[in-house]
Amino acid sequence: MKDLTTISNIYFLGIGGIGMSALARYFRQTGKNVAGYDRTPTPLTRQLSDEGILIHYEDSVELIPKGFGDPKNTLVILTPAIPRDHSEYNYLKDHGFEIIKRSQMLGLITSGHKTVAVAGTHGKTTVSTMIAWIMSNSKAGCSAFLGGISKNFNGNLVTREKSEWMVTEADEFDRSFLQLHPYAGVITAMDPDHLDIYGNAESMFEAFNSYAGQIDRNGILLMKEGLPLDEKVKPAKSYTYSLSGESDFHATNIRLENRRYTFDLKGPSASITDISLEHPGVVNVENAVAASAVCTLLGVDDNTIRESLARFSGILRRFDYQVKTEDVVYIDDYAHHPREIEATLVSLKELYPDKKITGIFQPHLYTRTRDFAEGFAASLSLLDRLILLDIYPARELPIEGVQSEMIFKDVTIKDKVLCKKEDVISLLERSEIEVLITLGAGDIDKLVDPIRQLLLKRINA
Repeated sequence: MKDLTTISNIYFLGIGGIGMSALARYFRQTGKNVAGYDRTPTPLTRQLSDEGILIHYEDSVELIPKGFGDPKNTLVILTPAIPRDHSEYNYLKDHGFEIIKRSQMLGLITSGHKTVAVAGTHGKTTVSTMIAWIMSNSKAGCSAFLGGISKNFNGNLVTREKSEWMVTEADEFDRSFLQLHPYAGVITAMDPDHLDIYGNAESMFEAFNSYAGQIDRNGILLMKEGLPLDEKVKPAKSYTYSLSGESDFHATNIRLENRRYTFDLKGPSASITDISLEHPGVVNVENAVAASAVCTLLGVDDNTIRESLARFSGILRRFDYQVKTEDVVYIDDYAHHPREIEATLVSLKELYPDKKITGIFQPHLYTRTRDFAEGFAASLSLLDRLILLDIYPARELPIEGVQSEMIFKDVTIKDKVLCKKEDVISLLERSEIEVLITLGAGDIDKLVDPIRQLLLKRINA
């Protein structure tokens, strides 16, 4: 790869993705000229534009900025979501531009730091953001590349020049996490996912074993209790965690007070008492156990852990309150795997046991719907009412016979309806709402503001 010190320009194909946008911000802060393409404008791309980054939304070679036309001083970073018939991609490839994947660049950047990398088919964004928030409040400090928009940091990039530590999410999609060689590695879950990439669960498990094998032999592995990880790949300092039980790190004395969870962290050699979470949900108690355990193992003091988690405000689209009154609650969540949905809805039912919970779910990917339709139906059956949308295809072409009906037919609750995305608001206008949650990783987030405005108008009427 080119020496980055000789590169003036960084051009992004798919700049609006959460990981790509963090890299774009990073290079902008380090003095590079940054520009890029994305398919559609979003709040995130608009923020990048406001920060001085040139972005266009039409696949056109003519729109590549003129200053980015020399392959000698321009590096191209690619997201896997860009199709191989993309005209800009093919032009840049055919004209001698060096093109690397986002994961490769993240691997190169993190190789210069003591890296804490959090992997897992769910939970990794919250755990990595919690770790980054705790570390940033400690004497050690940290930089971070986050997989979501942190409310505490007001972004997905944290930079601290004088810290040797870097926290990052380790994404299993496209085997991206195999570009990382962390000092401390975390694995939160290994539920089968991305079978369009891996083919089967065994192949995915092999990739996680490879990731664990790349952790520094003198470093640390923290993994969720019970994961099918090969003992031979683990570093000497390996630990387990869980919500409760007999794992190395777990929560005790868990209590819910005014819809706020408080617990004690039990570790191999010490305990931290009275950790209180501003961020709701019992699933986040387990996430906090993982984050606290890592930070304890890295030498962060108890008070910093306790005080940081008390002020942890969460991440956009992760159990993200949009409306919160005594009578009406609306939460938006990124959950798009059956286990994620189950964990989110269990937390929601614990917080609001006497309320009717309505969920709007948009399935993400035809392959994921095909592979996990039964699991989706079971988890969505925890709702009192389901509004099920069409599948969001993302990078995929339709698969014959794969539609939202595959999920819908096996949902056991009676109060369920199939609905077009464009009809959701009119349906909600005719609906009584106590607790509402939107779920999914597609473009369901475009409904969040209209739904919030509808509910606030109703509340204030």
